[in-house]
Amino acid sequence: MFQDPDRYTRDGLKRSEKGLLGTMSQAENAANASLAFLRSTSKAATASSDLIRTTCQEYQTAVNYGGGGNLSGDLRNIAALIAGGFQTKIYYTSIGGWDNHSDQAANRQMPVAILDDGIGGFLEDLQRIGRADDVAIMAFSEFGRRVEQNASGGTDHGVAGPMFIIGEQVTGGFYGEHPSLTDLDNGNLKVTSDFRRVYATMIKEWLGFDDTRTILKGDFDTFETFA
Repeated sequence: MFQDPDRYTRDGLKRSEKGLLGTMSQAENAANASLAFLRSTSKAATASSDLIRTTCQEYQTAVNYGGGGNLSGDLRNIAALIAGGFQTKIYYTSIGGWDNHSDQAANRQMPVAILDDGIGGFLEDLQRIGRADDVAIMAFSEFGRRVEQNASGGTDHGVAGPMFIIGEQVTGGFYGEHPSLTDLDNGNLKVTSDFRRVYATMIKEWLGFDDTRTILKGDFDTFETFA
């Protein structure tokens, strides 16, 4: 998960980390494979933190990512790492403000605008650095909304929801079946496509990893989403 690169320094934990690394480096622990893995991982993270922070701080772009929330800065920093040649396959960031149990019509405008500006700026910046063909975005929510408005002018937690795949290599269109707004399941949209099909599409068709069963614990058909 990508957020503020300065958090990689974890200043408040430096003293305890030194003690932990010292314990893991003791001779009697050297034969423990798990501790050896933790030790090497911690050292690698410490070594890379300065590089990540410097790369993000020195990145120069005139592209406007919008000014709302943390998403614009997160996406700009991700673009910086891509431009800097980092080999990370997956970056994850998030934006809040969607859980509108009241006054949804007014409250929904801001996160939609932030998402639009952030992704728009990110795609423009990828074009500028020549990496637009190498990146696909998947946007999703952890839960959907119910169809009917509640007494507070909002909507409550629901079952089904949309997912978006965005990028130069994406064949645009609507995949799956449109849900009915009247044929509901206890007030919820009926699921027309298993969300794991979207994950399978990204894992297999974009990342090139065929063994989706290991990750998704099942076999799921993919969508023909990429050109």
